[in-house]
Amino acid sequence: MGLTRAMHSSRSPLVRAPARTPHPPAAHTPAELDALVALLAARRPRVETITLGHARDAASVAAAEDLARAWRTRGGQVLAVVHWPESAASWLRHARRFAAGEPDAWVVAAAPLGWAQMARRLRLSTGWDPARTFAFASVGTAETVALAAPGTLEGLRGATAAGGTWRVTRHSILWEEPSAQG
Repeated sequence: MGLTRAMHSSRSPLVRAPARTPHPPAAHTPAELDALVALLAARRPRVETITLGHARDAASVAAAEDLARAWRTRGGQVLAVVHWPESAASWLRHARRFAAGEPDAWVVAAAPLGWAQMARRLRLSTGWDPARTFAFASVGTAETVALAAPGTLEGLRGATAAGGTWRVTRHSILWEEPSAQG
């Protein structure tokens, strides 16, 4: 079943919340921040402008603030910072704000459930491209991929807490830790 058809079959891109209580993400690490900045800097065509999106929990806010500071220190520009709740009746307003402005790349700091909700709405209602999106380790989980419809996150990549990288394929996530990359 295709991405759009899978979402329309329930008439809503909302993810059915798991039975367990969602957990806030862990704080990001210096190695993770460095790896994420390196991924952005290595991207071709060159990334100069970014839009940051984050959940409202303390770890996601801190990650977004640190990334913004690091990106500006490199001479990059942050076009917008958009935040969203972990759950919402509608994600459309947040999605439109996040996708606006045509940045060279988007960067995300969030927990799996909230990001899956946001990503589903982005794919359904905007021109957002996961292949131009980078994220912290909190997003790079099998749980995130499972919560989003197949193909929703394809091309999304990010950094692990140890300074490695990960990327999402159609149905899975592939991790490479620093020792495997060296």
